[in-house]
Amino acid sequence: MNLEKIALQIENCEQCPRLRSHCRKIAEEKRRQFREETYWGKPVPGFGDPDARLLIVGLAPAAHGANRTGRMFTGDQSGLWLFRAIHKAGFSNQAESTRRDDDLRLRGAFITAIARCAPPQNKPSPSEIKSCSQYLRAEMECLAKVQVFLALGRMALRGLWEVLPEHARGAEKIPEFRHGGQIRLADGRMIFCSYHPSQQNTFTKKLTEPMFDKVFLEVKKFLQSR
Repeated sequence: MNLEKIALQIENCEQCPRLRSHCRKIAEEKRRQFREETYWGKPVPGFGDPDARLLIVGLAPAAHGANRTGRMFTGDQSGLWLFRAIHKAGFSNQAESTRRDDDLRLRGAFITAIARCAPPQNKPSPSEIKSCSQYLRAEMECLAKVQVFLALGRMALRGLWEVLPEHARGAEKIPEFRHGGQIRLADGRMIFCSYHPSQQNTFTKKLTEPMFDKVFLEVKKFLQSR
């Protein structure tokens, strides 16, 4: 299966009634500033370079971000932070992602998430994440050149760990999450960890721009050494 077919499967997924109902409700009600827009309102596939060496893994689409635009981290505050950092590290042609049909192109990177529908209170349930895991696994199988995983948050690390092949993990126990953490896998690849660039983290300064940029710098150094 290729990435295009996986994306189509994701967009048409109806596995989780709670999430599908929530996404449709948000898409109908809309936020006032976006009332003239047509919301995506469907599960969101990953996107980026099919030859990516870096796979960025987030939690889930934002209600008025990717659930509106149809592209991961596009159209919300988290995306502003993420795409600035991606661009500074040389993984994209521009520092902004505003809509699916803009001119953004990722270079050597692919962005995905452990859940594909915007969840109430930004909290997908364990069973919903498990239902979505097949899509993350399928994308990873297509992205054969990936050398580095960047987990944005503790839940993203857990979801990523669950879909890694046993020969890659080398251990059954999930490693401890910490910002700036680096986890070397048994197959030589690496997981880097960062706090998620959510407003909860950025407004409170739990995550600052220099902290975020430093993680991407370390990712770039690792890839250059391979």
